[in-house]
Amino acid sequence: MDAAGFLEWIDGYERAWRTPGTDGLAQLFAADATYSQAPYAEPVVGLDAIKWMWDVEREGPDEVFTMAREVVALDNNAGVARVEVTYGNPVTSEFRDLWIVRFDPAGRATHFEEWPFWPGGPT
Repeated sequence: MDAAGFLEWIDGYERAWRTPGTDGLAQLFAADATYSQAPYAEPVVGLDAIKWMWDVEREGPDEVFTMAREVVALDNNAGVARVEVTYGNPVTSEFRDLWIVRFDPAGRATHFEEWPFWPGGPT
C-alpha cells in the first residue's frame, strides 16, 4: 500500500458512508476484518458485523458532514492517517481521529483501529 492507495481507500470509506446500504464495505474490508472504534474498545469482528455496526452508527447516507484526511505514516501493509470530520451545518460535533489500518494484498482492510478525539473530550 502506498500513500495514493491509502488516500483512495479513505475516499472509498467516505463514499461508502455517503451511500445507502453497506454493500460497498466488501470492497474496503476483508471478510474477517476487525474494526475497533477506540483503542481499548472491543473490536467488531467480520464483515457482516462491521456492516451492522456501520448502519447503527450513522444517521444515514444523507448525513451532513465534511471530511479531511492526510497520511501520517506507511509501512508495507499498514498505514496511519489523521482524519478530521465535522457533522452538521452548522457544525454540531467534530472529531480529529487517527486511523490505524492494516491491509491484505488486495487492498482491503484486515484491521481498522480508530483513535477519536473531540473538543472537550478526554485526552
